[in-house]
Amino acid sequence: MTGLPTPSQTVGPFFSIGLCPNALSHLVPDRRSPAAKVVSVEGRLVDGEGAPVPDAILEIWRADENGEYAAPGNEGSENGQGVPAGFARITVSEQGEFAFSTVKPGSRREPGGAVQAPHLVVLIFMRGLLMHLATRIYFSDEAANGEDAVLRLVPQDRRQTLMAVYAPDKANLFRWDVRLQGAQETVFFAT
Repeated sequence: MTGLPTPSQTVGPFFSIGLCPNALSHLVPDRRSPAAKVVSVEGRLVDGEGAPVPDAILEIWRADENGEYAAPGNEGSENGQGVPAGFARITVSEQGEFAFSTVKPGSRREPGGAVQAPHLVVLIFMRGLLMHLATRIYFSDEAANGEDAVLRLVPQDRRQTLMAVYAPDKANLFRWDVRLQGAQETVFFAT
């Protein structure tokens, strides 16, 4: 017996078998603007009862410090490993914990005038979940949060589930937990 699941046991995908060894958790390019602020995000992925959810992957997409997303073919559009700049795949530990570092994205003004506050787009893939979950991480210290067109669609009493909260005891660290169900369920968006 190999210890790997057989077809009759499959409730996967099983990220720890195939994807976790290839995870990228560093969204900080070697070449970046002096104005780029590097921050760390730490958190936990938990179920409705607060129990950790292991064997999951968070995919993170972010704009640069000017609010621009990397476009294929543009200088700096890849991180040197053939991966788009601003993309990372974060593993979740057996305790449901995750951590990554990133350049804090800048605000973005859309052509129609709508404002997007600095945020990270997050896709969550996990065992037993047939479709990924989509959410965002906003930063609690940003004044532009009040203007953000997407955040304003979220009921006021649920917005805190999208906020990475600055941890004043550690430099440039934000805490953000994902709760999959329950009273403090993280806001997820239709894709």
